[in-house]
Amino acid sequence: MTSPDKTAESKDKFFEEIAALAERMIAEHGREFTMGAFVLAARFIAEKKDLGRGRLEPTN
Repeated sequence: MTSPDKTAESKDKFFEEIAALAERMIAEHGREFTMGAFVLAARFIAEKKDLGRGRLEPTN
């Protein structure tokens, strides 16, 4: 089991990655596109749909 500190650090890292992605998306395509993309992703997660994981490479 992961310690609470490690879990918090991991979650913080993901939030930093999401923020950086959002900033890049806004700069290139605007706020409306970015919000729509994140809402769509949240909907896919809620509906347990495939997010196309096979096409994405890890960022590490």
